[in-house]
Amino acid sequence: MKAAYFDCFSGISGDMVLGALVDAGLDLGQLESELRRLNLTGYHIRTEETERGGIRATQLKVTVAEEQKERNLNDICEIIEKSSLRTSVKIKSKQVFLRLAKAEAKIHGKATEQIHFHEVGAVDALVDVVGAVIALQELGIEKVYASQVHVGTGFVKCSHGLLPLPAPATTELLRGVPIYSTGIRKELTTPTGAAILTTLCDEFGEMPSMQVEKIGYGAGSRELPLPNLLRVFIGNCPCQYEQDKVVVLETNMDDMNPQFYEHIMESLFHKGAKDVFLTPVYMKKNRPGILLSIIASSDKTGELLEVLFKETTTLGVRISEEKMRRMLKREGKIINTSYGEVKVKLSFIDGKLRDIAPEYDECKRIAEQYQLPIREAYDRVKKEAIEKTTEENAGRWKKHSGQ
Repeated sequence: MKAAYFDCFSGISGDMVLGALVDAGLDLGQLESELRRLNLTGYHIRTEETERGGIRATQLKVTVAEEQKERNLNDICEIIEKSSLRTSVKIKSKQVFLRLAKAEAKIHGKATEQIHFHEVGAVDALVDVVGAVIALQELGIEKVYASQVHVGTGFVKCSHGLLPLPAPATTELLRGVPIYSTGIRKELTTPTGAAILTTLCDEFGEMPSMQVEKIGYGAGSRELPLPNLLRVFIGNCPCQYEQDKVVVLETNMDDMNPQFYEHIMESLFHKGAKDVFLTPVYMKKNRPGILLSIIASSDKTGELLEVLFKETTTLGVRISEEKMRRMLKREGKIINTSYGEVKVKLSFIDGKLRDIAPEYDECKRIAEQYQLPIREAYDRVKKEAIEKTTEENAGRWKKHSGQ
């Protein structure tokens, strides 16, 4: 799996991201060609080789050549949507801007639609954000990691007056991300840089095991007491787990007919829940109740909430922030047994077959058809499945599952 690790020892900004990726081998001409799909005018990109703290680096500069009109989130999204960019680039780019606008809106107590991007900064931000998404795709990056993020301290002057550092929007964007400061009284991490990083990064922490192929250094514009650089490592990571991002919806209930639980769970699965489970709990006044938990992708939240509010007695639902979920690689398979065709689930670890598990519904059918205890039906099917699984089959299944 090809991955990128951003080492944010001197913070992060949008131009530093692009500078680092160009320095790591991104073709600048290809980047400019893709950015022209935005149909934006009045800007120019150039790079220059520079040095920070004795380390050679690439500095990317966006020069805005003409006055630009003020743009809000809807304007930015419209520019992206009307462009001829790849759909995947459009989606990710809009996610970054939405995250940025939400942070600004929360800080200033406004709706996201009311947030305006600076006339010149809007073009800068478009190039930085869309450019970063394009760059990662052009380099074939499948997963993004990042270190803890260095932030500055002190104050910065802006249209609102003096603001503390890190800027309020930056701190909002970095909520849940490991950050630190060494007391440098400069803005090290910008809102745009934080929005790009927190939207596109899959995991923060120590550098993962990686066979490094390329290293890039993107230079910031200021001279600092430390090298003002963003370093990116690009290489291959051994991938033994699958992963996705999920949210967890939870609600406590103590006043609902338990006979309804099965229908509710089926309705939630029908609307896209990945898992649904019930946990006995004691609630206020020692009343026995049920904790209903749902694991799902964030885009299913609205439909699942609709089921909960329509089908249950709950008055409120807790929703976690998006979390990383890791899983063993797995694959469904149909095998021939003495009981006919049976669905089984194969799991892999380190590219090797770990286990074979017959599906419950299949075992239930066999148990009823052959008058067997279900445990015996399960054991018999599993034994036959294991016997039929040769090393050749395991290798073939491994290949088909993309491992």
